[in-house]
Amino acid sequence: MSCDKCISNLLPAVLIWFMHFKCCLSQTEDNTTSMDYQYDYSTSPDYDNFPELCVKESNRQFRLWFMPTFYSIICFLGLAGNLLVILTFFYFKRLKTMTDVYLLNLSFADMLFALSLPFWAANSMTEWVMGVVVCKFMHTIYKVSFYSSMFILTFISVERYFVIAKAVSAHRYRSQAVFLSKVSSVAIWALALIFSIPEMKYTTINNHTCTPFTSSSDQLRVSIQTSQIVLAFALPLLIMSVCYSSIVHTLYQARGFERNKAIKVILAVVAVFVVCQVPYNLVLFLNTLVAAQGGTEDCNYENRLLYATDVTQCLAFLRCCLNPFVYAFIGVKFRNDLLKLLKELGCMSQERFFKYTCGRRRSSAATDTETTTTFSP
Repeated sequence: MSCDKCISNLLPAVLIWFMHFKCCLSQTEDNTTSMDYQYDYSTSPDYDNFPELCVKESNRQFRLWFMPTFYSIICFLGLAGNLLVILTFFYFKRLKTMTDVYLLNLSFADMLFALSLPFWAANSMTEWVMGVVVCKFMHTIYKVSFYSSMFILTFISVERYFVIAKAVSAHRYRSQAVFLSKVSSVAIWALALIFSIPEMKYTTINNHTCTPFTSSSDQLRVSIQTSQIVLAFALPLLIMSVCYSSIVHTLYQARGFERNKAIKVILAVVAVFVVCQVPYNLVLFLNTLVAAQGGTEDCNYENRLLYATDVTQCLAFLRCCLNPFVYAFIGVKFRNDLLKLLKELGCMSQERFFKYTCGRRRSSAATDTETTTTFSP
């Protein structure tokens, strides 16, 4: 009984001590919570650590008028010029040399690209509302026409090299030339389609804009743009430079007025390629370097790159409407065929036709073959 009485007297004291300890613990937690959420309004936050948003409104306003204007001009000239080339070839059935076949395929490639320019203009003016399928189709058509044009121009330079600089060797395969040109043209289109597979796969709609890459695919973008620079610019430029240098060297050994005219045509060919493609590929190379470094924090530099990309891209697009004039209209036989077609369609009088065609000497030197159009000024 004494032990039970001792426990009964001790139990109230233990309960009182436990309640007092719980109360103190609760008060300590309240004080800690209030201290944790206490904010000192006397100090201002440091905004220097926050990333600055790069404003690109001026570039967007520039695109609203610049891109649609130039796209419309290039589309009209490209469709008109290349359509005339195609009609002339089919009307006079002038597919008798490798150059003729390549020029016809070049016109198809340029006209195909010109047909896609209205979509490019719409993409630069407003938000893209035509869906992912049309978006992929637009960029794929551009890449297919771009690669095929570059490869065709390269094959033209190689064919002209063998015809002019290696005339004896080229004459042996003259009967097979057209067949070889048709087979190589099919291979060119197939190769251009294969190189355009990344556009089919990775083109998507990002921030209401149709774009071939997103910000999360910088390494992929670097790889594809590097291959584009090498395969569609550096390699064709190297081959064209070697071929045309040999052609000029051969022509300088010839004599007569026809030599000078042919050299002028070659210079025009090289000038169009360099003027249209070099600026855009240099800017594309700078964009590739920026993407490889993970972007840039210099907003002014980024805006200047955007302006340079827009301007040089339009200059590169201009090539599709200049090719008919440089590679087709400048040739004597093709120019006479075009004038004859305009006369038969009623767009030119008989007197004017004879004024432009009669009295012109036809080339008989190494610069002119039976139906050569490229170097027959």
